[in-house]
Amino acid sequence: MSFPYFLRRAAAYWGDVPAVIHRDRPLSYRQLEARSNQLAHALLALGLQRGDRVAVQSRNCTELVEIESALYKAGLVKAALNPRFTSAEATDVAGNCTPRLLIAGRGYAGYTRETPGFESVEAFIAIGGAEGYLDYESLLAQSSSQPLDIISAADDLAVLHFSSGSTGKIKAAMQSYGNRMASLRKLLMGMDTQPRPGDRLALVGPITHASGMLMQPFLYGGATLVLFDKFEPEAFLADLERLKVTHVFMVPTMINMLLNEPALARTDLRALKSLSYGAAPMAPARIEEAWARFGPILSQGYGASESTSGVTRLSMADHAHAIAARPERLASCGRPMGETEVRVIGEDGQPLAAGEVGEIAIRGDDVFKGYWNAPELSAEVLVNGWLLTGDLARTDEEGYLYLVDRKKDMIISGGFNVYPTEVEAVLYQHPDVLEACVFSVPDERWGEGVKAAIVLKPQRATSADDLVAHCRTLLADYKLPRSISFVGELPRNASGKIARKIVREQYWAGSDRRVN
Repeated sequence: MSFPYFLRRAAAYWGDVPAVIHRDRPLSYRQLEARSNQLAHALLALGLQRGDRVAVQSRNCTELVEIESALYKAGLVKAALNPRFTSAEATDVAGNCTPRLLIAGRGYAGYTRETPGFESVEAFIAIGGAEGYLDYESLLAQSSSQPLDIISAADDLAVLHFSSGSTGKIKAAMQSYGNRMASLRKLLMGMDTQPRPGDRLALVGPITHASGMLMQPFLYGGATLVLFDKFEPEAFLADLERLKVTHVFMVPTMINMLLNEPALARTDLRALKSLSYGAAPMAPARIEEAWARFGPILSQGYGASESTSGVTRLSMADHAHAIAARPERLASCGRPMGETEVRVIGEDGQPLAAGEVGEIAIRGDDVFKGYWNAPELSAEVLVNGWLLTGDLARTDEEGYLYLVDRKKDMIISGGFNVYPTEVEAVLYQHPDVLEACVFSVPDERWGEGVKAAIVLKPQRATSADDLVAHCRTLLADYKLPRSISFVGELPRNASGKIARKIVREQYWAGSDRRVN
């Protein structure tokens, strides 16, 4: 079994069924099979070889599904740039993975070989065409639609998934073909309702990242991917009704926005079979409200790019039982699914008893191969065959997992990971800033908000708006501080370092857990 094989099989089984719908434009399974074959042939004709990195930056569009399918078929490595990255962040990612080719979506064709970080790129392709770029459609038109005879091994690299590390430096999780196949299996095994022809999955987050992990499982079952460019609650609800969407994946922030949208009360969502949420915890009170208003169709999970998507699942049945008899279980992110083994361990690496707080450790074929060009960082998290996640949790007597805190300082805001040190590094570039401490605070809309406490240099004055504007030039918008406090000094620990947890604690006092 391989991704190229099951897509070819899907084209034979359900050739005329839409595989993708974007802006009401359908692409059938037969067309997806042919066009992804054409693209794979075109990329290899440009001189690319198995294992070469292909950088991709685009908002959601049909071509992204074709690109992922083609890269699997050609044995090439997807290196996706978040569509919200600034040019500085894109430079860091490209410089890290040294791609031989860039495929740019509409509005992203501003890079050349003179752009810092992009010196390794030998060919630039633009979806929709752009001056100085090869045209995506022209390349396909010149290429064969016949299947390729390339079989990737389980250990072959498939994807580089980028994020900023705890030090603020970019890191890339190496996901192999075996990791991706293990992810496919566990998602299919863990789903409450198996995807099938006629089902429609709404994907509103960037499919180059977390929500895109659902693409292949739904294509495997012959369902239709419905892609959205952006999330506008009223318009999104109207499209769910109009297109008779059956499955949705959202981050909690989006669900909160829908619950506050007046149009929800008049929207017919009877076609909806499943509403999955993840990427961040969700308040139990909001889960109960969503259950009452959307129906008994909620499920959620916990995972990371290092575990190639979710590893635990709180199913619809789990939600129903929790609401009826175990309300405290709504704070859980479920139990391990598929082939993945999950433990809560102590400092000695041994499993802890139910109720004791320790670090989540994961073992299985879905655990990534380490960080690209970062063996020391890889060795920190891959220990004796286990992935150490840096997340602190406990289990109950039936094995349900409850997140308590993060061992490291990562913030999850609106479903996106934000590392405080990266934001602090940008704040320190402002001429008026003496010291900066960035941390998370509870945020009703975003789950966790990015907050900064700032000590200004003597005789200097600046405003919060000025600092945010400064950050905006170097950071993606989801990393920007949502609030800034100016203080006379920041507390320090015994070694003289700024004590982030002390600064943060006042905002989390009274909370049962330190994640939101």
